[in-house]
Amino acid sequence: MGFVYADITLTNALDEGNAQRGIINESEIRQTSLTAMVDTGAGTLVINEEIRQLLGLEIKATRQAELADGTKSKYGLTEPISVQWKNRTTICQAMVLPTSSEVLLGAIPLEGMDLIVNPISQELVGAHGEDILHKIK
Repeated sequence: MGFVYADITLTNALDEGNAQRGIINESEIRQTSLTAMVDTGAGTLVINEEIRQLLGLEIKATRQAELADGTKSKYGLTEPISVQWKNRTTICQAMVLPTSSEVLLGAIPLEGMDLIVNPISQELVGAHGEDILHKIK
């Protein structure tokens, strides 16, 4: 199977909450849209230091992780980050690999948005159909 990419929007979830409470204006919510590599072998969302700073996310914890090349190290985990793909959204922490050139969309955000990789079309699809989120609401 080849590489699968997805256009996603990342938003500082604390900013979203502060805007809903009237603490900041909606125009102050920090977010960015980008193309991420879908990596079902990655546990969570992986961002680099530049994106962490752009979104104003603090490091709240560290975790040991093993990269695809076998490198083991401790990496920072951010405050909550909102991940949006099309009409689906989830909130998770992101692991920060300081010099990573790609954002990785891992298993936790994929599960949170009820997404799987279709191995034939090599694209993201709803695990239980495209309209599942509309039926739940």
